[in-house]
Amino acid sequence: MKRLYFLTVIPFIGMLGFLPFANRVEPFVLGMPFIMFWVVLWTVLTSVVLAIMYKLDPRNKEDEKK
Repeated sequence: MKRLYFLTVIPFIGMLGFLPFANRVEPFVLGMPFIMFWVVLWTVLTSVVLAIMYKLDPRNKEDEKK
């Protein structure tokens, strides 16, 4: 179960840990500067990671059985 909570660290590291490496304006991705695309990408990926955690959490499976 604790390994499941480790998934919450992935967006934190991706958004803040690698931000200095992504800190540039060029290239433009989807019409946005790269740094803005990076933040939007990790915001969406955070939602995906949380959805995965919700599906894998055994406590949520107990509610579905009732």
